[in-house]
Amino acid sequence: MQIWEKEVAATQQVDVLLFGAFSAHCLANTVEPLRAANTYAGRQAYAWRFLTLDGKPAMSSSGMEVMAHGRLADCCGDMLIAMPSYEYLRHATPETARALRSAARRYNVMAGFDTGAWLLADAGLLEGRQATIHWEELAQFSETFPELETIRARQVLDGNRITCSGALAAFDLMLELIGAQLGQALRLEVAALFMSPETSGGQEPILARGKPVARSVALMQEHTEAPLPIGEIARRAGRSQKDLERRMKAELGATPQAIYRRLRLIQARKLILETDITMAEIALRCGYEDPSAFTRAFKAEFSATPRRMRSARG
Repeated sequence: MQIWEKEVAATQQVDVLLFGAFSAHCLANTVEPLRAANTYAGRQAYAWRFLTLDGKPAMSSSGMEVMAHGRLADCCGDMLIAMPSYEYLRHATPETARALRSAARRYNVMAGFDTGAWLLADAGLLEGRQATIHWEELAQFSETFPELETIRARQVLDGNRITCSGALAAFDLMLELIGAQLGQALRLEVAALFMSPETSGGQEPILARGKPVARSVALMQEHTEAPLPIGEIARRAGRSQKDLERRMKAELGATPQAIYRRLRLIQARKLILETDITMAEIALRCGYEDPSAFTRAFKAEFSATPRRMRSARG
């Protein structure tokens, strides 16, 4: 799923078009994964701006004011995300439609998050496409715009048009886009950063689409100090080792062994940057009995030794 037209090494410009009563939750779930991706990639893979039609600030549904970086008419980029949220019908005006149609000539990808699909459809930008919207509005959306195929899904990607159903779906979608551009290992790292405490145990994590892979990743996270054999992980996930390897490569772009190593080293980096635990203890906590082997694996993954990374943390 490659939606970007630029080379992957280039900075992708993602602009969010805000309207009055937009969802601050949806906005945060859109840009925070991009911020984390930049951190883990070690470069500015993404840049973002908050825009409005007139360049004035926008007030969220919870009363949070966001200053606009500029007017939509003055900007262009890789992706524009329309985010009206709660008062979308009030914003479905001829002026908005004209602005979005004009923007479609300056942006590679046009997206509608939450109820943003309504504004895209009203501007004629979803005709003949598949699309979704916040599920409370699905029936009315389908009746109002029969020229498009309405789908009850969390997110829909149809060529250079993207729609998603709400704030949580926006987070999942941004993970998908990050994985497509920067690789599934980095996507995994971003997803792990935002995991809430209760996602371990009974709930499946959001790190993978399929339950066997998600369950396997959860088992890996639960057993970093004493790593389980991949065959045992596959057994607990209800799959053969060969089947798990196939599924994990398809969903996360790497073997179970590589993903497991990555997760253990991510945990090691967290301990290095956030604690004063000795390197030998960190190695043991992350499943490495040999400190030298730990150092070699860490340097291969992060291009720096554990000691150098700790000394650079300031």
